[in-house]
Amino acid sequence: MFFARYFLIVLVAGTFALDMPQAVAQQMVSVAREEVNLRSGPGTRHSAEWVLGRGFPLKVVGRRGNWLQVQDFENDKGWVLRTLTGKTAYHIVKVKTANVRSQPSTSSRIVGKVSYGDTLKTLERRTGWVKVQRDGGIRGWISRKLLWGW
Repeated sequence: MFFARYFLIVLVAGTFALDMPQAVAQQMVSVAREEVNLRSGPGTRHSAEWVLGRGFPLKVVGRRGNWLQVQDFENDKGWVLRTLTGKTAYHIVKVKTANVRSQPSTSSRIVGKVSYGDTLKTLERRTGWVKVQRDGGIRGWISRKLLWGW
């Protein structure tokens, strides 16, 4: 009887533990250097698959030592050294072209346009909108559904 009860408790606890990662809020990081190698595995002996630029947002999907397994806006995965990432919020444009507006409204003036893959620093968030700035350039509001990131 004791063994059956113990087994049931372990089984229930294990079931909840499997569900835990989904309940944890997704962690995002951004590239904190001018260029960072996205590697095929957790270590410098693994090949560099891509080079990512400053601010590029990444979702953390795993960890091994000082290495983070990350996923980008196109669902590609790779590994980066944790110390080369930061917590500054960025978004990336996930549509062909997006309007940047003066206010968080589709009826506000268009102040510029951004393109697929452009990395934008996140300045402010409002329901359904994100205020962003391109490095050294345009600043304004974009509909959240046109972006990926924080």
